[in-house]
Amino acid sequence: MRPTLYGTRHAISAGHYLATAAGFSILEAGGNAIDAGCAAGIALSVLNPHDVKFAGVAPIMIRTHEGKLVTIAGLGHWPHKFPADLFMREHEGKMPLGILRTVVPAAPDAWITALRDFGTMSFGDVAAAAIRIAKEGFGVWEHMLSFIVAEEQDLRKLPANAAIFLPEGKVPKLDDRFVQADLAATIQYMVDEETAAKGGGRNAGLQAAHDAFYRGDIAQRIVKYHRENGGYLDYEDMATYRSKYEPAVSIRWRDTQVFTCGPWCQGPVVAHALRMLERAGLDGLQHNSPAYIHLVVEVLKAAFADREYRYGDPDFVDVGMEQLLSDERVAARVSAISRERAMPDMPPPLGDEPHRLDWLEDYLKTVPRATETVAATSQAHRGGDTTYLCAIDRWGNAISATPSDGNWACPIVPGTGLMISTRGVQSRPDPRHPSGVAPGKRPRLTPNPAMALKDDGSVFVFGTPEGDMQTQAMLQVFLNVFHFGMDIQPAVEAPRFATFSFPNSFQPPEHLPGQVNAEDRIPESTLAELAKLGHKVVRWPAYTRKASAVEAILLDRQSGFLRAGADPRQPAYAIVA
Repeated sequence: MRPTLYGTRHAISAGHYLATAAGFSILEAGGNAIDAGCAAGIALSVLNPHDVKFAGVAPIMIRTHEGKLVTIAGLGHWPHKFPADLFMREHEGKMPLGILRTVVPAAPDAWITALRDFGTMSFGDVAAAAIRIAKEGFGVWEHMLSFIVAEEQDLRKLPANAAIFLPEGKVPKLDDRFVQADLAATIQYMVDEETAAKGGGRNAGLQAAHDAFYRGDIAQRIVKYHRENGGYLDYEDMATYRSKYEPAVSIRWRDTQVFTCGPWCQGPVVAHALRMLERAGLDGLQHNSPAYIHLVVEVLKAAFADREYRYGDPDFVDVGMEQLLSDERVAARVSAISRERAMPDMPPPLGDEPHRLDWLEDYLKTVPRATETVAATSQAHRGGDTTYLCAIDRWGNAISATPSDGNWACPIVPGTGLMISTRGVQSRPDPRHPSGVAPGKRPRLTPNPAMALKDDGSVFVFGTPEGDMQTQAMLQVFLNVFHFGMDIQPAVEAPRFATFSFPNSFQPPEHLPGQVNAEDRIPESTLAELAKLGHKVVRWPAYTRKASAVEAILLDRQSGFLRAGADPRQPAYAIVA
């Protein structure tokens, strides 16, 4: 549908074309990739209001031209006064819609942290495009409109939400101008505070912008609203919040080092699946053949099973990543995979988990399990969604970031345009679960930016939205490029498939044993062979957003070109120079 874009100076790709343009203007003005990524990320929180919140989450991975690689979690924790047993005690083990799902908003701090430590510009510089777009408006686009239509009734119950998403009380039409004046004013206030403090230098200005949100008038309004409406977020949670630098998970895959974020998110699923696929062997398997799809699906079932049994905030849970990715354990998981028959569900624990599984039996009884195939979405039940951006500059700096936080059923703080992060939805209500609720603990996040570094110095940045489909799409695109040898855009556009044989990451955690979804560009004969192997096959339309929307850039040291692609499954675009 589109060509791979080739350039020699810099490249950016993002989930909305106006965000790409915002980041590219920063690159052209002399900013580096981190400046550009922050500009695009903040713009996406305006342009994708159904997917992303300015006061949401923003996990970020950065690699400097000197070779330093860091991850900024950009994920808030449960309020320190939140009762760990609240959902089990008062809500029958369920997580009700609304304000109780709130965790500390992390994204503003994450962007400012990235700017302070690795950027060159001011907050005002990188936020200018977002403020302008929020103030002047932009055209409502198809995926955004579908969310508004689906959630119309809940929006009408929340006056501040309805005022923004249902202007004049009506569902907007496609391409109507969508304006967020309150959000523009909130971000502008942060810029104004930065400007007032700039006499103390760039870092003083960035700190002032940060304090405006986390300690100043914005924080006070957020906390007051939560206090008056049954929330637990308090001033101390806001004033003391800092996004953590977390170690990346790294594996060796042939001549490439692959980096994902840690088990505070689902990122290690990509690394784990690559390790298992390499052990199982991909040689001789044709792209998207029945045997290839079957093997990838069975490996993903195992990776998602271990995600369920192990992953959680490393500050609270011993995940045992080194053991999980070890040769011995990878071999044990692969040995249980049959090439002739699909496992009917995700595999059971291996019994070597570093923490107790006394919660498992009770938990699985609460998981909604479909007995018939359904048109699965990995963000079912108002889970919301995500977007993505990546950039590489002329010096070789790179950023990969997955800002997120879409959830209609939580109120916007009146007068601010801010819906405060509802990523608590990705915790499990039972505090015994490794991803269970606890005060000060972070949920297990789905957004997970990634990078890969080849031995020849090439750098690959990639990521995507769409809940539990993210790691599956990222794995397939990575293999399309580095195993099957596709160029970036064909690798992104190739048909995709997915398994849903695990409890999804949102509430309630719908579980679809044996189900495989596949875009209908995959031949009917292939799907028939998968059915013979025991998979419950459900068709997706061609180029459906449910199959994710991957953006990627490769700095190819062999040719000297930057090669960039963007997924036509959403209005994502890349620009290179």
